Amino acid sequence: MHSYRTHTCAELRETNVGETARLSGWVHRKRDHGNLLFIDLRDHYGITQCVIENDVDIFPEVEAVRAESVITVTGTVVARSQETINPNLPTGMVELDIKEFELQSAADDLPMPVFGEQEYPEEIRLRHRYLDLRRERLHNNIVLRSQVIAELRNSMQQQGFMEFQTPILTASSPEGARDFLVPSRMHPGQFYALPQAPQQFKQLVMMSGFDRYFQIAPCFRDEDARADRSPGEFYQLDIEMAYVTQDDVFDAVEPVLTNVFQKFAGDRKVVTPFERIPFDEAMLKYGSDKPDLRNPILLSDVTEIFRGSGFGLFAKAVESGSVVRAIPAPGAGDRARSFFDKMNDWARKEGAGGLGYIIFKDGEAKGPIAKNLDDDRIQKIKDTAGVADGDGIFFACDKELKAAELAGKARNIIGEDLDIFEKDVFKFCWVIDFPMFEYDEKEKKIDFSHNPFSMPQGGLEALETMDPLDIKGYQYDIVCNGIELSSGAIRNHRPDIMVKAFEIAGYDASVVEERFGGMLNAFRYGAPPHGGIAPGVDRIVMLLANEPNIREVILFPMNQQAQDLMMQAPAPVPAKNLRELHIRTVMPEPKPQD
Repeated sequence: MHSYRTHTCAELRETNVGETARLSGWVHRKRDHGNLLFIDLRDHYGITQCVIENDVDIFPEVEAVRAESVITVTGTVVARSQETINPNLPTGMVELDIKEFELQSAADDLPMPVFGEQEYPEEIRLRHRYLDLRRERLHNNIVLRSQVIAELRNSMQQQGFMEFQTPILTASSPEGARDFLVPSRMHPGQFYALPQAPQQFKQLVMMSGFDRYFQIAPCFRDEDARADRSPGEFYQLDIEMAYVTQDDVFDAVEPVLTNVFQKFAGDRKVVTPFERIPFDEAMLKYGSDKPDLRNPILLSDVTEIFRGSGFGLFAKAVESGSVVRAIPAPGAGDRARSFFDKMNDWARKEGAGGLGYIIFKDGEAKGPIAKNLDDDRIQKIKDTAGVADGDGIFFACDKELKAAELAGKARNIIGEDLDIFEKDVFKFCWVIDFPMFEYDEKEKKIDFSHNPFSMPQGGLEALETMDPLDIKGYQYDIVCNGIELSSGAIRNHRPDIMVKAFEIAGYDASVVEERFGGMLNAFRYGAPPHGGIAPGVDRIVMLLANEPNIREVILFPMNQQAQDLMMQAPAPVPAKNLRELHIRTVMPEPKPQD
């Protein structure tokens, strides 16, 4: 018989009754019934109930064992009595009658119990992550993550993609976030950077004659944590393809994501094909380039209806260049006044003046705005926004971008409050036709709005003849249930177009040569048209696991302050190591006390 186990803790069934079996695992739970002691024994695979009577010689040893100690038990598989069958366990028809017992590793008093699903503070959970990971929900999430990655890898290989590994120690990249820098011992005063993404390398793979690349790629960004973004590092399904159009990328990626979501969605529906929404339309209808299509509310432009109207606040704002976005609230006509006041209070906290509103009830339009509009304008608002008697409607008035952002946030809050989000469904969309450039109000200059390595629609001619703010890029995002899974683009593969695009954004040709010389040189020796995308693995698993925080699907995450509490990183290093790296630390000045 094997030293530790003949079966896992999920294997024993009625067919094993009468057999001698050996199990090893953690003591999940103990229940003392006086003359009987029950132990739920847990391993990676499941739980088996074990039992011992108090007249057995080894009973005192078994009774003394603490929760989460690792033990090995040997005994006879017996059928449970009808009234003690546990239908919630695969092993619930049987139990192991303990005849032999060995303590493999005793557990001290636990800082947090594993049994049960109680919530514990983040600090305790992350400091003792190995205990946290023993808990069923989190353990299942990590298993799901492994299965999802395996399925992604299999789907890519079936489509003829080859998996390559790109460098981890590389040069700084203009991805938009801060780099993690690594000092060079051999080159004093010089630094490597951990890759924010394998962007340039995967393009260079296309330059090197390979046709379809993918990688489950680690990416490193020194940025703040969010619910859907882990500080420090994350993983993405990095993809690049040669000789492709935007549609070719969509045709390759959409089946991969459809397959993995359908396989692990359970009872939830996956809507296909994925909707395609131009950026301008997304901002107008949803107030966001990450639209949650489960919410049926659609925004509309009612700017012209308020131009010259009796509602002076909006009328004056429109004349000075503001727009007005209408946000329907289906069925809210019967809501109490507090519902509308609450939305106004929320808008003020967002820095807006508030949200004006109209209530349509009993054939009348009610509210301060309605009192200042004629019947014709009110009817036009109803027709434009698609509202009817019994509905409410809110308005966001500001400059175009700010109005869209406010309306988009309000749309989601209203949809949640009214409980009109579609349930148990994954709704994807491609957001396409992003602006190539935007005007940076802070720097008072034109800059890239998305990915500087993207091909502008219209190529060099567009860059030379069009207003930069009117140029679209072959850039696209994939969004699921309001969460951005990925950004991608058809790449700029021509040096002349790249130099011109960077010139528009205020970068001299010499700067482009200095920062991107490796890729530019590759372009000069024959570059195929190419494009790609990189869906975020962590976010895919977060959606499939139905977890609101990405930390719950990552094996060993950092906390909100980008600290690894378990391994105590970051931490000071000895002066000797700093001298080897030719580094001297200069601590920040202490902040003055108030």
